[in-house]
Amino acid sequence: MDWVLAIDKIKMGLSRKHLVTIFGSCEVDYVGRATSKLSKGKRLVLIKGDNSISIHQNRLVRPTNYMMNTSITIESTKQGAVLTAKRLNPREIITVMFDKIDDVQSYEMEISDDLRLSGSERDLNDILMEDLSMIEPGLKPINQQEHFRKGIADIIAEDKHGHLVVIELKRRQADYASVTQLQRYMQEVQSIKNCKARGILLAPSIRKNALELLEKNGLEFAKIDFELKPSSKEKAHIKGLQKKQQTLDKF
Repeated sequence: MDWVLAIDKIKMGLSRKHLVTIFGSCEVDYVGRATSKLSKGKRLVLIKGDNSISIHQNRLVRPTNYMMNTSITIESTKQGAVLTAKRLNPREIITVMFDKIDDVQSYEMEISDDLRLSGSERDLNDILMEDLSMIEPGLKPINQQEHFRKGIADIIAEDKHGHLVVIELKRRQADYASVTQLQRYMQEVQSIKNCKARGILLAPSIRKNALELLEKNGLEFAKIDFELKPSSKEKAHIKGLQKKQQTLDKF
């Protein structure tokens, strides 16, 4: 693909907040809390209208690299083109160096937070482990079904500031007991890791007394609509996902 045409199409898509896909041969460098490097190879770069970027290879569901809330630029070089995604808090940079771009597409799509999930409760947990940005930008999954002395927490995550977050999912209206349950799990995380943690209760709705207790204890509530299908033929199914989860004492 012609370099001028490719770069112009990418810049136009970025300026219009389109969904932009770039397929080509590239190297990828990441600098942030750690550093990583991908050697030259064919990859798909996906840029969304919310300024998130992800790098995909022809394997697995999760991207090899991804970043939220970025500032993205692309410039031509003697060897090809360099796409740079930056964010300041925390300071992170992804640099994608293209020596060939085979295809660029730019799609106008509405940015919407309206989400309805289908499947069993475990399926819902699995789907949320794929992408927690629907709850909060920059929220990254660490583990699910974490066992504690007094129960099992649905999801343990990390927010964009590096704080641990306990997420409890309820398929029906959250009640007073749901809040006390989340509070126990959060306190255990804080005790084990010797740090402050956050707690988010995820449900279609919450009772008034539960919301009052939740706010009093400094916990958070996120509303999410979903449907649970009793038939196994209708439940959500994710293929090709391989998880290497850490136990709580490892992260």
